Amino acid sequence: MARFTEAVCRLCRREGLKLYLKGPRCDSAKCAFNRRDYAPGKRSWRRGRPSDYALQLREKQKVKRYYGLGERQFRHLFARAERTRGNTGFALLSMLERRLDNIIYLAGLAVSRPAARQMITHGCVLVNGRRAKTPSQVLRNDDVVTIAEAENIQKLVGQARELSKSRTEPSWIEVTAKPPTVKVISVPAREDISVPAKEQLIVELLSK
Repeated sequence: MARFTEAVCRLCRREGLKLYLKGPRCDSAKCAFNRRDYAPGKRSWRRGRPSDYALQLREKQKVKRYYGLGERQFRHLFARAERTRGNTGFALLSMLERRLDNIIYLAGLAVSRPAARQMITHGCVLVNGRRAKTPSQVLRNDDVVTIAEAENIQKLVGQARELSKSRTEPSWIEVTAKPPTVKVISVPAREDISVPAKEQLIVELLSK
């Protein structure tokens, strides 16, 4: 566990931002990113200016790791974004932000995105009254997310809510504490996107 934690912290330092892969630890004083917010290694020098390709790739990898997607998943979502009207980069980030696992995490019903995915795959989450088992499901306006009434699940959700009190809930979702319910009230605006990403670099890379 210690090795895994250190590997996650090194990943955050490499990307230059908190990825919140360790849940509440990332908000505590134990977070290694707070203690040493630079890349791993004894020396922190760089070999000149990175190329345009390096900057584009770094941005794509950062967003992938932030939301916990694989390469195939990410490219599939990008293909969907390309087919939508308007700005492709914003459409991609909007769909990532409205993924079911991300919404559960943002609402404070899980301590991390991996924990949210586990809740979904175990059948503990309902969308519009139906059991959901796909963490990548993209929600729409007026979709309602509820949690199974099992006592152990409700206890875990209560603990997650307690740990996430310091986080601000996004304005585009409406969260009810009892019973734990999340409603999507609008599509997130660009300033509501939680990851600090330069989406144009990602579009330039994947459009080649």
